Amino acid sequence: MAARLQQLQSKACQATQYVTKHGTTYYKQLMEQNKQYVKEPATVETCSELSKQLFYTNLASIPRRTETFWKEIDYLKNMWRQKQDVKVEDVGITALFGLECFAWFCAGEIVGRGFTITGYYYP
Repeated sequence: MAARLQQLQSKACQATQYVTKHGTTYYKQLMEQNKQYVKEPATVETCSELSKQLFYTNLASIPRRTETFWKEIDYLKNMWRQKQDVKVEDVGITALFGLECFAWFCAGEIVGRGFTITGYYYP
């Protein structure tokens, strides 16, 4: 166990040295490649304006999203009416989607319980 800990410490030290040596260069390169996304001047007012733009842009996209949602619902209703035309692939995809939704629900429950599998954690 002590050997593993020392090995891990050695690897962490190497990683720290690498980041110290090359981190600034990487940061400068990253900022140079993405300078078109940087808003100048970087003030509190600019950041506040950008956050409001993001919020209201997402809010403005709600009607388009609801329209798409109802189109999908209509497609499902139409598919349900014509059950005899449904292919096995469509049923498989639907089953996998349902399974994925259930898995995300279970993961959310586990996270909500404080990452305990059997029950709620009481400090």
